[in-house]
Order: sequence, then structure tokens, then C-alpha cells
Amino acid sequence: MSKVPPPKDPLADLLLALDLKDAGGARTKEDIFIGPSQWMPHGRVFGGQVLAQCTVAATRTVDPDRILHSLHGYFLRPGDIEFPITFSVDRLRDGKSFSTRRVQAYQKGEPIFSMITSFQTESPGLTHHEQMPEGLKQPEELPSAAEVLGGIPHPVAQYWAKARPFDMRHVQSPIYFEVKGEPVAHQAVWLKAIGELPESATLHQAALAYASDFTLLESIYRRHKISWAKPGLKTASLDHAMWFHAPAKVDQWMLYVQESPAAQNSRGLAIGKIFSREGVLLATVAQEGMVRVPEGKVASLLSIFGK
Repeated sequence: MSKVPPPKDPLADLLLALDLKDAGGARTKEDIFIGPSQWMPHGRVFGGQVLAQCTVAATRTVDPDRILHSLHGYFLRPGDIEFPITFSVDRLRDGKSFSTRRVQAYQKGEPIFSMITSFQTESPGLTHHEQMPEGLKQPEELPSAAEVLGGIPHPVAQYWAKARPFDMRHVQSPIYFEVKGEPVAHQAVWLKAIGELPESATLHQAALAYASDFTLLESIYRRHKISWAKPGLKTASLDHAMWFHAPAKVDQWMLYVQESPAAQNSRGLAIGKIFSREGVLLATVAQEGMVRVPEGKVASLLSIFGK
């Protein structure tokens, strides 16, 4: 178990994690920032945290009139919540319309995550987007994780229930301990921050990247009737790509529609689309994850949950 205590206010803890400290650097090519690690019951840094922090670091080095439109990252090593994270930003290119940044996240001198981001000045052009699914239950009709798991004393159940800065409600039943229904490779989850965020487009965009890493791989597990409590389950995010289509307000309800087109060689691919409640497509996400279910082994929730 980690010596770092769980947060009393998960949303305030997220905002603190995203408030990176400027550590200087050569301003023409490299900028250095430092950020804290959040508590996790298994002691490993949540992938969404370092993803969101890299987003903030890259954005700090770009002209304010250019908005982040895509990111592509690889998880290289598990992070340790006992240590802060150093972020190195390389200013690869500033063109007439686009800017490109490379961000490396380090702990104890070793890279744990590497990401390339692209920014663009707003420009008129062709516009269309996929429509949000209709006929789904609304978030007010669904139980929260706190209602489902709040009475279970296990540390990971308590983390799911009370320590995450987002309220997430599965349209289909959640897969914490069992998978109900048919073995389908798709699901939908309503989500929003548990409180209001400051009026900052960068903050909302980073928080959206943070939340995008929570449930995406579940579309793979659901297809094979695997719950998070499956004995012997070992899982980890390998990479993460995200395209931002419209400004998001993460303290308002959003629908995260997820599906897995393929799984093989202990890896599964998951695709997600995040819609505003009004039906605007806010972002598209893709992630490949390692999924291993060895036979003859038993693991506790504490050892299997997270990145």
C-alpha cells in the first residue's frame, strides 16, 4: 500500500495535479515543468493523469490563439505516486497555422510517457460530425459508482466510489465485479466532473483527456465477459490518441460511446467518441491496451486495477 493518503477532495486534487510548476529551461527549444502525482490504491500513476499533465505542459508553450486538436502518446513505464513528474517540452515547429510539440514525462531520470501534440489556429472549412446514439438512459436514471460501490470496504472499490474526480454512470450495467448481458464489444458511459471547474479552455481540455482514459478498455473486457475482478487479469494502457473536435465543458454531462473492433496477441484496440449532452461530438479517442488473463492465478482487485 502507498504511504500517500487518498484525497479528501478529488476534484481539488485534480486541479492541483494540473497546476504545473515552471522549472525553466531553454525557451527556444525546451521547457521544463514539474507536477505532483495523485494517489492511487495500487501505488502506480493513473495514465490519464500524466496524459492530462502533458497536455497542460504542451499548451503552456504555444500561442494562446492556437488550440490543441490532436495528441498521440505512448505509455513507456509505470509511474510511482510517491514521486513528482518532470515534463520536458520540445518546440518542434511553429508554422503559419500549426504548432507541434513533443512532451516527455520523467520520473527518477527515466521516461514514463512520451507524447506529440498538434495545435492549430481556428480556420473556417468543411464541417460535419457523427450523431449521438438515441434512446439511451439519461444519467439521472442511472446509479453512480458511489451508490453501487460505496458500501464495499475494499480500497479499490472505495477509490472507484469516492476518490475519482469524475462521476461515471454506465448505460449498461458496470463491469466492476461481473458482466451482465450478452458479450458485446461496445458500451456507453455518462460522465462529468464532480464539481465545477474554472473557466479555462485549457483546463477543460486537459480534464477531458484525463477522463478519456478511465473506461475505454472496458469495451474489450465486456466482449469476453471479463470483469475488473477477474482472477489473474493483468491490463495496462499501451498508447493513447485523441482528436478534439469542439470545446468541452467537463463539468456538464457527456456521453462516452466506446467499442472494440479487434483483440489479438494479448492486446485489444478500443475506440471512443465523446458527445456533449446536446449531441455535439467533442472528441474521438483510440487506445490499445495489454489484456492478459492467465489461468491458475488469483489476484485481488488491488493488484489488477489501473495502469
